Amino acid sequence: MGEVVVSVAAERTVTVRLVALGRTRYEDALALQRRLQAARKLGQAPDTLLLTEHDPVLTVGRNAGLEHLLVPHAELAARGIALVRVERGGDITYHGPGQLVAYPILDLTGFGRDVRRHIWRLEETAVRLARFGVRGERRPGTPGIWVGARKVASVGVYISRWVTMHGIAINVDMDLTPFTFIHPCGLVGLEMTTLAQECGRHVLMEEAARVYRETFAAVFGCRLEPILAVGLAP
Repeated sequence: MGEVVVSVAAERTVTVRLVALGRTRYEDALALQRRLQAARKLGQAPDTLLLTEHDPVLTVGRNAGLEHLLVPHAELAARGIALVRVERGGDITYHGPGQLVAYPILDLTGFGRDVRRHIWRLEETAVRLARFGVRGERRPGTPGIWVGARKVASVGVYISRWVTMHGIAINVDMDLTPFTFIHPCGLVGLEMTTLAQECGRHVLMEEAARVYRETFAAVFGCRLEPILAVGLAP
């Protein structure tokens, strides 16, 4: 994907509701995303940014098979790793504790109605984590952010009637072992990394989330309005 020049200063500032979910089961957060996207399409919910980290789970994109899963299902179950097929693009990836996941549920009518720009912006929120001393870069044709030959953030989205869901996962300070159970993002030989590994120190999730909130608001040209909670129950 080539560089997209985004001038947020010229666009109107919108308010995006911010919901910090803490650690969640992937299935619960997915159900919440689906409800919010459906409500946003009907104009019954505001633009919302969900921030979370998940219990261990492998997710598989809508057009992907399981050829990039390298261990038996029984081993996943024994290790407490769920396997979930979802509607986002992309292949197979891992989510787990120590990874910051951002799910913007946005009506792109207020953000330029440009899918490519939306993905660029998601990537940019990770690029701007350079304040941790990590130089993130894009690779054409492969959504996500890289540090040299290693990948630190993955992007996958689903957009219906211009309303987004899914988003970006940034490896903050986590056990990377489960990534060896798959070819991450369907890329054979891909090595993953974390912010902590690249900057040579532990990075607290609270610290990463605080910085991420600031960068998201700057990149998307919006104002984040925190709310206390939103229900995860069906």
